Amino acid sequence: MNMRLEDREAIRDVIAAYAHAIDRRRWDMMPQLFHADATFSFGPIEGGWQGFVEQAKAIIDPCLITQHQLGQVQFGFDGEDICHTETYMTAMHTIPPGYPAIEVFPDKGTVYSAVIAGRYVDRFERRSGEWRIAHRSGIYDWREFRELEGVDLSQLPEGASGFHDDRDPSSPVTSRWRG
Repeated sequence: MNMRLEDREAIRDVIAAYAHAIDRRRWDMMPQLFHADATFSFGPIEGGWQGFVEQAKAIIDPCLITQHQLGQVQFGFDGEDICHTETYMTAMHTIPPGYPAIEVFPDKGTVYSAVIAGRYVDRFERRSGEWRIAHRSGIYDWREFRELEGVDLSQLPEGASGFHDDRDPSSPVTSRWRG
């Protein structure tokens, strides 16, 4: 039983590191989270994980702010080295006017908040003693757009939404995931 608890925690670490990597734009963490031959499908993105990262950059980098909140995780072990998981998530995105990936978030000509709720359905595999994602399917359960009335994002102090580089205070926490 202790080994299963250790396995669950190792898998949770990968799931949390993925959300962190997306929000902090730490794309260099992704090779530590996915197996080299891993596949990915979520909305308009499908294929190998490396292609996912390139497409995710085009979707996430133009956002002013993103934050992915993770919920419950269900585990289904299939032998010693395979685990299927389902993780609930809510992702908030602040979209600027002129947003380029209109198939994901429409350009409304103003700053607005896009909230997506869904699930990551993953197949984890332990290879060479490390749990990593072998396949991720993302499922949208719902999404909504919220107008941001009276919010002047230019008035936020520098770093109020975190940094997307080594100035962010979380850098030491995530250093083990970085290439």
